[in-house]
Amino acid sequence: MEIPSKNAVEEEGGEDLQLDVPYPEDQNVEEKEQENDEPFKGSKRSGLRPSIKAKRTRVLREGSNESKDIRLLETESLGKILMINGKLLSAEKDEFILHECLVHPALLFHHNPKSVFIMGGAQGSSAREVLKHRTIKKVVMCTNNKELVNFCRTNLTKNKEAFRKEELHLVFKDAIDELEKSKEKFDVIVGDLAEPLEEDASFMLYTKYFYEKTIKPKLNPMGIFVTMAGPAGVFTHKGTFTSIYQTLNSCFQYVRPYQAYVPSYKDTIGWVMASDQTNLLEPNLDQCDIDMLDGQIIIRIEGGRLQYLNGATILASSIFNKIVFSGMMNETDIPKEEEFNAR
Repeated sequence: MEIPSKNAVEEEGGEDLQLDVPYPEDQNVEEKEQENDEPFKGSKRSGLRPSIKAKRTRVLREGSNESKDIRLLETESLGKILMINGKLLSAEKDEFILHECLVHPALLFHHNPKSVFIMGGAQGSSAREVLKHRTIKKVVMCTNNKELVNFCRTNLTKNKEAFRKEELHLVFKDAIDELEKSKEKFDVIVGDLAEPLEEDASFMLYTKYFYEKTIKPKLNPMGIFVTMAGPAGVFTHKGTFTSIYQTLNSCFQYVRPYQAYVPSYKDTIGWVMASDQTNLLEPNLDQCDIDMLDGQIIIRIEGGRLQYLNGATILASSIFNKIVFSGMMNETDIPKEEEFNAR
């Protein structure tokens, strides 16, 4: 599969298109034929998204509201790509990696998940993956981005069936308010959210206060929380990924970070699971645990298989190289509510 580089990617019949993808902030990159010399931009918690130049073949759909510019583009290298305000949100050819990794490890580690709350997830891809589990009775997808939900429900063919399922309940509200006011508890809570920009309200969704006061009280006994945690590569893990890991580690008894390379992002992406229940997140990379997870996939998942994950891949994804592991262990930045309120 051809992946767009930081250089211009030539695709016949299109105009220049700016794509924002994660790229290392402090990496000294020299490319002889580099056409886009725009400086790197981003803060410690921004996930680092410099623009790269690419060519588009055509715009399939466009939508917008006061704050969002939404585009679905057809590209030669990545298939259909969904862009929000010029940033690459997901690509048709590899979004299954992002969303399988976000959803399935937590649901497979849980003994019998029936109810799931998704914070964000307006594309519908996380809901699609959750609804592959035969045990699921109710999925609440809570987002305040109704425009994006309607756009994706109409234009993302792969997710149309998920949006039609009666188990899926759409709530167009702020995730914090909805969880705090809800009388329900859930077996799994999924964070499919924007990156925690320091100047943005999304920062609150990654604080110790939010995890302790909002997430934990809404988990059923044996419940698991899982969240996307940003880039986790050798050059990009510091900040977002390491901070989320340590923040959850300060709130929950058991925490399991994991990773996968996502070609369209040109980087390794990280996720973190957390629970207070003994042994839920402690499977090791041995044949018994691999066989257990493979058996769960066959029994629980419609069709008995996943496109990217199997038992061995799930367990191996929690093994980190020594640079990233050291960054996780030595991270001291634990975001607190008062940091956001002071801005």
